[in-house]
Amino acid sequence: MTILEKLAFHAFERVETAKQKISANEIKERALSMPTGNFEFEKALLKDGMSFICECKKASPSKGVIAENFPYLQIAKEYEKAGADCISVLTEPKWFLGNDEYLKEIAENVSVPCIRKDFTVDEYMIYEAKVLGAKAVLLICSILTGEQIRNYIKICDKLGISALVEAHDENEIKTAVNAGSRIIGVNNRNLSDFTVDTGNSRRMRELVPSDIIFVSESGVKNADDIKLLHEAGADAVLIGEALMRADDKTAKLAELRGNI
Repeated sequence: MTILEKLAFHAFERVETAKQKISANEIKERALSMPTGNFEFEKALLKDGMSFICECKKASPSKGVIAENFPYLQIAKEYEKAGADCISVLTEPKWFLGNDEYLKEIAENVSVPCIRKDFTVDEYMIYEAKVLGAKAVLLICSILTGEQIRNYIKICDKLGISALVEAHDENEIKTAVNAGSRIIGVNNRNLSDFTVDTGNSRRMRELVPSDIIFVSESGVKNADDIKLLHEAGADAVLIGEALMRADDKTAKLAELRGNI
């Protein structure tokens, strides 16, 4: 199996375990009983200029442990103070060393809208994300059918949260567009071999209608990368490792903004 297939398989196992503690009906009822969201995540990405989604990530399959010391709440508050538009929080526990509690605590303590960065393979995880305080979820074309994506977007709409639909190639872009995505993220990392090419976002941009928010994900390291993506028409960038490795995250984000 590829690493992505392993991640998806493990997500299925996690959902089944979670259902033993809180049933599917109960998590759905909890989510639906909460105030309906106002799509804060996508609204934050609709501002003029480039928007920044800053990631709280302890580890990754390609890089291993990125942050031995991981004061996730402090990091999230630094991002908020630095002017991050959104915060991405990894909850996948095995390869990314994430935790649902990280998301819950961050969402309770910062005003910046958070996305649950995980491998959504069941609608249970969408209701769960809402309960944890997320304003958005990640839907990955490589592990979902077009029909699943369309249905999951409908669930998100009912809850008032957003769906960031991730694609990597032309066929997946078509799937995302046809499913009714309002936010499409292009992953610059090939999850089969982990090679990174930010040119992938620039090539894919023209395939995405202008009324869909376009996010470039992975491999964005410096202001030059941001400038090229801005010129190509990207609306937002998701930045993880470059910020996580920076001692001064406020200064790093300011550096990345450059003249944008």
